[in-house]
Amino acid sequence: MTQQIILATAASFGMLSVIFGAFGAHALKKILSTDQLQSFEVGVKYQMYHAIVLLVLGLKPNYATSAIYWCFTIGIILFSFSIYGLILSDAKGKKLRFLGPVTPIGGLLLVIGWLLVLINAF
Repeated sequence: MTQQIILATAASFGMLSVIFGAFGAHALKKILSTDQLQSFEVGVKYQMYHAIVLLVLGLKPNYATSAIYWCFTIGIILFSFSIYGLILSDAKGKKLRFLGPVTPIGGLLLVIGWLLVLINAF
């Protein structure tokens, strides 16, 4: 994976997490329940945490592997974006239940990404 792609991905996810966080804190505050808002915030936090990790990996191109990049990138999409979809669809009264099993798959990919970082450390 090239350094530019990793950095662009990190910047995109970081930017979106700020936008989604602000959207949740302001626009969704009146629409979502406290539990829904907390779940939405979990998606935003995990997205930002992993955007930062991708940024660091992009700044150390010899350390980042394609497997780590893809685990974090797909993990963010499946984990955080499925949470956004679940929460927003539930708030509209038409919960997209098929997204429920997607969230843990995304979480597993994030865990695998971290495991690969650990393995690469040795």
